[in-house]
Amino acid sequence: MIDLPNPSLIGVVHLPALPGSPCHQWPMDEIIERALGDARSLKDAGFSAVIVENFGDAPFFRESLEPATISAMALVGDQLRREIGLPVGVNALRNDAKSALGIAATIGASFVRVNVHTGVMATDQGILEGRAAETLRYRKVLGRRIAILADVHVKHAKPLIEQDIGLAAREVAYRGLADALIVTGDATGSPVDMDELRRVREAVPDRRVFVGSGATAETVSDLLSAATGVIVGSSLKQQGDPANPIDADLARDFMAAARGS
Repeated sequence: MIDLPNPSLIGVVHLPALPGSPCHQWPMDEIIERALGDARSLKDAGFSAVIVENFGDAPFFRESLEPATISAMALVGDQLRREIGLPVGVNALRNDAKSALGIAATIGASFVRVNVHTGVMATDQGILEGRAAETLRYRKVLGRRIAILADVHVKHAKPLIEQDIGLAAREVAYRGLADALIVTGDATGSPVDMDELRRVREAVPDRRVFVGSGATAETVSDLLSAATGVIVGSSLKQQGDPANPIDADLARDFMAAARGS
């Protein structure tokens, strides 16, 4: 179902704090312009797709987003899809898969990221439970071909039940019916464990597997020897800070490294 080239490089558009969140300051026009600037830099560098996430809204709700957040993400996502002409994804932090799907269906996005699709994780938002049954049924109701990219042992979280990452990957793929899997390090910007990445790839050979944190121009070539794609944000930002704009030169350097040129 995931309609992206193999390998795929997905650039993250980290949104500033949106209306209603504690750190909200910018008017929507400025938020949209920042997002468009980042998306243009990613497109110009040759990225395969972009994914929009409400990164500035910390502290995050555990699951259900507020209407103002959903509306703002839809507004931004629609502008990006119309202007840049690349596939767009949605990540509704912390774990609101239903809202992400709703936004994606409304704006014509291609995929969503779900941090906890199956299993139970302890996080700074509390206990997160996978809701694969609800998510898949809601996608069916929407009637849209939206791919689900689901994390395995997602960053900023620990599984409540100790479980081999290969088994966890099989459950996300074959019991949760995720279209592709994501492997991350412990936190935003943290590198993945290459052994864990390979174990996930071996466990689900018929699924796309993405690296979801810590990729850099120095490591992307090695990562793509084990993964089928990379989702990257922090290492493309000015001073490596996710709150800053994307540095166009860093984005181009990353793409050149990924292509081996």
